[in-house]
Amino acid sequence: MPWDAQRPGGGADSGPDGASAARSRAQKQCRKSSFAFYQAVRDLLPVWLLEDMRASEAFHWDERGRATAYSPSEALLYALVHDHQAYAHYLLATFPRRALVLPSAGFRCCAAPAPHVALAVRYNRVGILRRILRTIRDFPAEERARLLDRRGCSRVEGGGTSLHVACELARPECLFLLLGHGASPSLHDGGGLTPLELLLRQLGLDSGATPATGTPAVPGELRQRRLLLLDLLVLYTPADAASRARCELLAEPLRWQRLLGEDKFQWLAGLAPPSLFVRAMQVLVTAISPCRFPEALDELPLPPFLQPLDLTGKS
Repeated sequence: MPWDAQRPGGGADSGPDGASAARSRAQKQCRKSSFAFYQAVRDLLPVWLLEDMRASEAFHWDERGRATAYSPSEALLYALVHDHQAYAHYLLATFPRRALVLPSAGFRCCAAPAPHVALAVRYNRVGILRRILRTIRDFPAEERARLLDRRGCSRVEGGGTSLHVACELARPECLFLLLGHGASPSLHDGGGLTPLELLLRQLGLDSGATPATGTPAVPGELRQRRLLLLDLLVLYTPADAASRARCELLAEPLRWQRLLGEDKFQWLAGLAPPSLFVRAMQVLVTAISPCRFPEALDELPLPPFLQPLDLTGKS
């Protein structure tokens, strides 16, 4: 360590005043090295240089008042924020479990489990999310479920899961990847909404008109992404988990018929069975093992226009 932060009162600085001065110098140096590491990740510097900095030069001040090296988990958070895919892939390949554990208190707002999956969805880092999901394939089922179905901070994230985040921010690629790897669409957020119910609420708000102009409140592209999210969610959501959503649809049937189309409204509201195509798709996608998702999608006998999402990163 380039400075003595463990024993601020040691050496020539004896006594309370000397200890305080040494501690202040250590904190200042720690802030400088921490910002230098943050800048290095932001500037997408080579992986070998970042790991050299993390292991020997970059320190942050932890909750115990000590200068501490960045853990793989904390380094992965920086890689996620700045989309440093090469560094994220290295951390996940070299430290598969340590990269996904709970970071120290300075990197989180509460004791919710590790936030990496939700952060990848929030920043729309599809490539890194795909690598995270590939990494946890070999984890025990309970550990994998804990990461996929993590409930976020109730104050900042509304107590929702990563699926809720994907629905809120209209991230269809992230949603499909999470569902295909076993994320549960039946869990509720802090407001008691499942991802499907949250998405319908978003669609309902989107379909409103602005008072001043009378035009749709959101651009058509966002509305189309939300409708795609809906198509993906209904492939995985159990029928018994959609009962509250049906009540919301039936409360304003004419409005939802205009928004969703007659056929989709009928089967989402439970008034008619889904089409044979929808049933076939439900059987196909739910039969794919998480260990082969999304690669196995290429083997489905579907024309290209029915595979609109690039989940494998080939294009």
